Amino acid sequence: MAPYESDQFCDHYMLLKSENASLYDLARFLLSSTSETSRFIQRTEEEKEDFWRRWYIFNSLFAQKLLLCLGKPLVQVGNMLELWLNLLSQNEGFLMLLSNSLKGNVVWPDRSSATFTSVLGNLDRRVELDKNIRPENPKYNASLTMMASKLAYENETFLQTTIRDHWSMECLGFYNFWNDYLEQPSTQAMMFQDTRAQPNLIVVAFRGTNPFDPVALQADVDLSWFELRGVGKIHSGFMKALGLQKHKGWPKEIEQGSNQRQFAYYAIRQRLRDILQENKSTAKFILTGHSLGGALAILFVTILTIHKEAWLLDRLEGVYTFGQPRVGDKQLGNYMKEKMEEYDVKYLRYVYCNDLVPRIPYDDQDNLFFEHWWPCLYYNSFYKGKVRYEEPNKNYFSLLWAIPKCLNALWELNRSFIIPYIQGSDYKESWLMKMLRVVGLVFPGLAAHCTQDYVNATRLGSLASSTSPKRLKPSSSKRF
Repeated sequence: MAPYESDQFCDHYMLLKSENASLYDLARFLLSSTSETSRFIQRTEEEKEDFWRRWYIFNSLFAQKLLLCLGKPLVQVGNMLELWLNLLSQNEGFLMLLSNSLKGNVVWPDRSSATFTSVLGNLDRRVELDKNIRPENPKYNASLTMMASKLAYENETFLQTTIRDHWSMECLGFYNFWNDYLEQPSTQAMMFQDTRAQPNLIVVAFRGTNPFDPVALQADVDLSWFELRGVGKIHSGFMKALGLQKHKGWPKEIEQGSNQRQFAYYAIRQRLRDILQENKSTAKFILTGHSLGGALAILFVTILTIHKEAWLLDRLEGVYTFGQPRVGDKQLGNYMKEKMEEYDVKYLRYVYCNDLVPRIPYDDQDNLFFEHWWPCLYYNSFYKGKVRYEEPNKNYFSLLWAIPKCLNALWELNRSFIIPYIQGSDYKESWLMKMLRVVGLVFPGLAAHCTQDYVNATRLGSLASSTSPKRLKPSSSKRF
């Protein structure tokens, strides 16, 4: 087999190249384990696949191929929807937009302004922190980091204004990081400082997947992996987004001048070093993110442990992820359990109900693909929480769960009309969110991944009295 881009830094890999596979190739691969796959599956060791492993790989390749075909229309639809939503909101609704059109006074949205919100921001328009959850409240860090993960989807001016004027905190930066493999920016993150908390908290929030970004969506459904020696198999797309260096892997230090392209892991690590040196006895930092952002947050810790960054890990207050996909295999899990015990890292992985994303990529029975290796805080649709080793219906696509998921989606739609009368106006859902919940009747789990329910869970959620989110350990829960 010809050498590939990964063989410079790792001994084992599997890389799926959907652009090299025709539909005929995919059909042959699904039906026969002896079909020729070298053009679209590049790996160091040839393996004989059973049907279910071929089924998982087939789905991954087919989804990527579909996104390749629909990429440009998807981006255009996203841009048009975003523009239309902001046009409506900045003109105070459809009737006022019509009136302003007749008068020639239409307010046209500016994508870089503090009033322009993303599609996800229009789904859940809350920007204020919950005033009932103060820094001394055990829920504070989870509530703050979830709002930070939600805010990370917005433009720089919007998030700076929100942090300064609504949260009374200091924005430390918004970043658009380079991907060495895509040769373009692909990863966004923000940092801010909360001086109300004691000790002060530096929050690093990675942006999740834009639902209209085909490149990010392709990375999410990709089953490709690189195996780092002594560490385990890690999702290739997530590593590339975090700053994996082509042909080099993860060197401990790289040169990054102010005028050069910045890579997420290296730039954020240096920024944290500088800030925490200035606040030696008063500050700690938190890593957080929703969806893809959560995957980047926990992998950031993984690379810190590989580089033995003990001083930084000692200043890490915790990792808070929301709707995070799986990032690696069983070997990675064993490695990280050991390292997180060694460095006393707190890791809180939040999962809401039937959310699809924490259940991908696939976790097969032989542990040949990906698995979660840390317990989760699992919240049902009544926001009642429980510490579980694995979320129920762990691979999502189960016929046994089809009817319960649809019935739950119907309840979530009904709840969207009821909840503001019970919990207050801050929980009133937008018409766009209600429309997505209608779609959720057919595709349950899509609406559940939105930030709406994760914000609600961190504010309203309660855990069983016998469990505590303060320190989750793999041995503290049974595998379900």
